[in-house]
Formats: sequence, C-alpha cells, structure tokens
Amino acid sequence: MKIVLYTQRVEVVESYGERRDCADQCIPVFLEKCGFLPIPLPNVLSVAEEMMYQLKPAGLVLTGGNSLVRYGGQAPERDETEKKLLDIALKGNVPVFGFCRGMQVILDYYDCRLEEISGHVAVRHKVQGSLGEFTVNSYHNQACFQVKRPLEVLAISEDGVIEAVTDREKGILAVMWHPERESEFCMEDIRRLQDLFEKERK
Repeated sequence: MKIVLYTQRVEVVESYGERRDCADQCIPVFLEKCGFLPIPLPNVLSVAEEMMYQLKPAGLVLTGGNSLVRYGGQAPERDETEKKLLDIALKGNVPVFGFCRGMQVILDYYDCRLEEISGHVAVRHKVQGSLGEFTVNSYHNQACFQVKRPLEVLAISEDGVIEAVTDREKGILAVMWHPERESEFCMEDIRRLQDLFEKERK
C-alpha cells in the first residue's frame, strides 16, 4: 500500500498542561478504504518535515479542526506546520487533498480571503458545479466566495460558498465537506482521492 500522510488537530488540555495532537479515527479508516496506508503527522515542524522527506508519501491530506490563527484559532504550531508541509508537497510534486480546515489552509496559501458565515455547521446542503450536483455534510464557520488563479472552483453551495477547488497543475484538490464523517463513505469521494494520489506526476 502506498503511504499517505495526514495532519492532526491540536487539542489543549489545560488540566494536564498539554497540547495534544489528535484526529478522528474515521480519517485513517477512510484513507485505508481508499487503498492507502495512513500515517499521522505531528504538529512538530521539524519532525513532520523529516517525515515528508523520509517517507516519500503518495499524497498529503490536510484535515479538519482548528481555525487558522488569523481567523481566531489557537493552534499556531499547526498553521506553521501545515504551511511548510504544503510548501514541501508543491516543490516535491506530492499531490495534496484538503478537507474543511484543510481547504481553508489551501485557500489561505493562495491568498484567498475567508469570511465568517452562519448556517454551515452540522447541516447537510446541496452543492453543484463541474463535479456534479449532490448533497454534502457541513461543519465550518468560515468560507470563501472568490478564489484567485490558478485555483479553479469545482463546486459551490446554493448560498454562494465555494465548496471545492483544485489546482490541476500542482495536483491539489480541496473540499469543504468531511468525506470521513459519512456513515457510508461516498464512492465518488473515494475515487477522487484515488485518482489524485495514484496519478503519476512529473
């Protein structure tokens, strides 16, 4: 199985004085279902960077959880780590998949502005675009309404929120929904990830 690395959220446990990296167990289950060997990355920049170089993954997954610091989040170490990982991936032709916060990290990397919104947490809604028309889950408080090239919009919600983007040349795909939170994984989500990570890149 090809290795896929995925990032983790930061949880602050004040009673223990700890900052913990963690991720929903559904994330590795979903990635394994896609046919990959999932390995979590710590929010320790030097370690995560070395893992990218040493493990030579077929892909990088930027996961959900934690707002970016510039939008009110409290995990600067995660912001720093994921930005560096994205740099490494782009320079090393490693394809990247981002969901929810992961898409927001990619949007921010491409200098696309996020805005506070309501009505997109713990709901389901329709999206449409070149990916088709379908219903997705939604768990986010920030959203983007306009992207900058080379990003291309793939899906948009009925209220104008951009729900999926790509940079085809760089091998980046990002969505605002959580594919791992479906009670039955969507085959289209699985195929999109397989197509992204299995494609040979020059």
